[in-house]
Amino acid sequence: MTANRSDAIYDLWDKLADFDASRSDEALLQFMENLCALVGARDVSWMGAVCMDTSFPGDPIKGWRPHAIRRLHPSPHIDTAIQEQTKKMEYGDVDENIIRNLDGVGTFRANRLRDLVGPEWFEGDYYRRYYLGIGTADAVWVASPVNHDAESWFGIFRSADQPPFSESERDEIAGILRGIKWFQKQLMLSHGLVIAKVPLTPTERRVLHLLLTGLPEKLIADQLERSYHTTHEQVTSIYRKFGVKTRAALMALWLGQSS
Repeated sequence: MTANRSDAIYDLWDKLADFDASRSDEALLQFMENLCALVGARDVSWMGAVCMDTSFPGDPIKGWRPHAIRRLHPSPHIDTAIQEQTKKMEYGDVDENIIRNLDGVGTFRANRLRDLVGPEWFEGDYYRRYYLGIGTADAVWVASPVNHDAESWFGIFRSADQPPFSESERDEIAGILRGIKWFQKQLMLSHGLVIAKVPLTPTERRVLHLLLTGLPEKLIADQLERSYHTTHEQVTSIYRKFGVKTRAALMALWLGQSS
């Protein structure tokens, strides 16, 4: 890797570190945009995945499900495709590439599509519908374990008019994402997907982000145009989901300290 290339990666990490914990969604979008430009991708997605203890007998992915999904360039067509795949997972209809990627669950891993499946897969219905059908021809999938039942997944995509990812490009992407494990944990926390197996509601997420800025509950209630009583109940629910009793303990999770 050239010195200029290394400097570009360090700059990407530095920009990410400039965001405080209350702006994790904004930080994610900027990171995905900059990552796209750096590695010559067309789009990037992030998924927060959790292993639930409610899987059914014979579940091919043993309870693992995506519970938070963000796409750099969302569209109704892509949203529909994601919803279809998520629904199929609930019934055990899981594609080979997803099963193979989960073979290494619990370890950091980076795979191109052709690292996971054979040439015949690219002639199948799944590839035609959920890749070519939404303007994607190739992908690198990177999974980062956050704890024993939560992982952060990034998908980096190229379209048919771009060259497929090389091994060296896959390895560079892996290195970039391995260097921001702290941020991936922060993303999972902001969605309630590390401590709690019940994700935060959209309102709870807004309250959480304001909590992390240091605002008192009364001002949070004012900003969200809700009553203090309702806001306090939401704060209590957030603490319960994260297994803490105080704001200081909640903040400690983001700082990687014991609470």
